[in-house]
Amino acid sequence: MEQIQEALLMQEKLAAAERVLIGIGGKWKIQGRLSDVENQAVQEAYGRLYQMVEGKDYFIVTTLTDGALYDTAFDQERFVAPCGNIHWKQCAKTCTKDIWEEGEVPDGICPHCGAPLIGNTIEAETYIEEGYLPMWKKYQLWLTTTLNRELVVLELGEGFRTPTVIRWPFEKTVFFNQKAWMFRIDDDLCQVPQEIRERATPIKADPVAWIRAYGSSGSL
Repeated sequence: MEQIQEALLMQEKLAAAERVLIGIGGKWKIQGRLSDVENQAVQEAYGRLYQMVEGKDYFIVTTLTDGALYDTAFDQERFVAPCGNIHWKQCAKTCTKDIWEEGEVPDGICPHCGAPLIGNTIEAETYIEEGYLPMWKKYQLWLTTTLNRELVVLELGEGFRTPTVIRWPFEKTVFFNQKAWMFRIDDDLCQVPQEIRERATPIKADPVAWIRAYGSSGSL
């Protein structure tokens, strides 16, 4: 019953929202491609999440490097992956700032120095950040339009591995915008700080399973 009430509150807040900020964390990680059969649950959750914000002015920040968002219905001009994307490639020796899409260099060898190409992610010894920076600037600009607007913040499955990307900035956004409301869904770390507790709903649940179950009005 409590989760149904939380879902109804989320629907109410989303219906009135002028902006929606979404953070997608490690609990949504997939292996391979989103379309793979073993990733069916996450694929369905992304579909439900899209239905929830379709037609809204939204932006997504993800700490995932699996590139799954590119295989969804979400507008690629409305999300940023500052930790990188395994389906983009960079030179292992970072001899160049060039970044290639998967398959663009068939032999997987840097055409400049002959070093192997690796995933353009924070796991690289030297991460080339140029790949995400244009969308990060667009996100920062979009964020300025949320001040004093009815804003819903959905933080889904984000922990403390990289808290400076989603967790702490989202809390700060809610703190300064008195019209904001946060839903933090995580089965381990759903707690919210005292400063925003009156405008936040912590939901202790697996975020993928919760969105699948309650992420659309037809589920209630």
